[in-house]
Amino acid sequence: MRICNARTEDVYAIYELIKYYSDREIVLPRPLLSIYQQLQCLYVVKEDDKVVGVAGLHVLGRDLAEVRSLVVHPDQQGKGIGRILVEHIIEESPKLGVERLISLTYQVEFFKKLGFQMAVRDDLPEKVWTDCVNCPKINNCDEIAMVKYLKNNV
Repeated sequence: MRICNARTEDVYAIYELIKYYSDREIVLPRPLLSIYQQLQCLYVVKEDDKVVGVAGLHVLGRDLAEVRSLVVHPDQQGKGIGRILVEHIIEESPKLGVERLISLTYQVEFFKKLGFQMAVRDDLPEKVWTDCVNCPKINNCDEIAMVKYLKNNV
């Protein structure tokens, strides 16, 4: 397995992985065009040239970024692929000036193991006013906001 920046050739596999989980209301859907437009922010894990996991590093503000669209192929669960992706994002974030890394998630224990702590969504206006305001779940969001404070030693 190897982690790398996503490429245009990976877009359909990324789309299908996200769609699998969005159909189950685990992550928000991402249109194909959105994946192309955000490609430079996405990382993939590949095994035998097949995309088995994806995650995005989405900058929201001066010092804030989000782990977004973290999904692992259902046949590859439990192999540490999600951890590999998030650890890579944690490593890359300070290079962009990111001091706080957030995730809105149902996987609280997973993120706790990676050093994230629970947060109050209203304390993240950059997220609320850019993404949450357009989300169909805005009035009944059940995701948990989590934050990891990073040291900016680049």
